[in-house]
Amino acid sequence: CGGTKQSPINVDTAQAIFSPDLRPIQLSGYSLPANQLLKLKNNGHTVVLELPDSLALTGGYAQQYRAAQLHLHWGSPAGPGSEHTVNGHRFAAEIHVVHYNTKYDSFTEAMVHSDGLAVLGAFLEVGHGENQYYHEILKHLHEIEEVGQETLVPGFNIAGLLPANLKLYFHYNGSLTTPPCYQTVKWTIFNQTMLLSHHQMSVLVSTLKSPEDELLQNNYRPVQSLHGRRVLASFQTSPSVKHTPG
Repeated sequence: CGGTKQSPINVDTAQAIFSPDLRPIQLSGYSLPANQLLKLKNNGHTVVLELPDSLALTGGYAQQYRAAQLHLHWGSPAGPGSEHTVNGHRFAAEIHVVHYNTKYDSFTEAMVHSDGLAVLGAFLEVGHGENQYYHEILKHLHEIEEVGQETLVPGFNIAGLLPANLKLYFHYNGSLTTPPCYQTVKWTIFNQTMLLSHHQMSVLVSTLKSPEDELLQNNYRPVQSLHGRRVLASFQTSPSVKHTPG
């Protein structure tokens, strides 16, 4: 997993370059009927929800991408576990919604090409009240505690897992954060954070088991060097004011 375009990174908002060309991200087909069952799996590294390719990115990217899966990264009761950091701040957890370029036939084919993948990332924090969208995933985690276990989850509005504001985000070229770490990901990191209840966050960090039969925790990769890469922002990040997502 060497290379000069690895992920995750620390987003330094004072260094981010405002790009008026970055249009709002547009989601298509994200609202799924309850009779459409989705596979939820503990793969030993994270929890993965497989997504039908009817979900697509139709705006904000120059090319069209369709969804493949989403997964989460988290810490432990002792500390936060987002992969990306902002101004050195690590958030409680992070969601990644993985898409592949429609000009390729499959995720596997796309992931080796430089324009192959697009991942939407958002930070999760503890707030007041249950998050109804995350509840649709978290309430099933006890069914997949062991590595390799899977269950079926009724469809719901997947867009609810992402911020309402899809206009404000950071954008950079990076990689998958797990082996083989292909440097083929166009990353979008939203500025607005998602709120989960304290109970929901504790379910996330204290339910799944790892291949070593311990609690699966701190499943995030450390931040990687930028090696001169530019981080773009779809909005003005004033260098004089230290700006943290919220």
